[in-house]
Amino acid sequence: MSVLVDTPVWPGPRGLLFAHLVSDHSFEELHAFAQRLGVPRRAFERDHYDIPEHLHARAVALGAAHVSGRELVVRLRASGLRRPKHAGFPRNA
Repeated sequence: MSVLVDTPVWPGPRGLLFAHLVSDHSFEELHAFAQRLGVPRRAFERDHYDIPEHLHARAVALGAAHVSGRELVVRLRASGLRRPKHAGFPRNA
């Protein structure tokens, strides 16, 4: 049961890099953590939050485990919470 965050390497708006924030336990845990981090719900996409690089260290300080992108996906799939794009899940469900 943990919140996981990968390295911010994904390009986003205004030249920022973004990381993925997920839970390997529940969406409730993920949403509560994101709220404590100050990330708006609109940043949630199917099974993860995209968080800007300047929040990465704070996420880790609040208890998120920093993992590789590969480990993040493996653990998300193993949890049963993975919602791939092609599955037709709404963006902010």
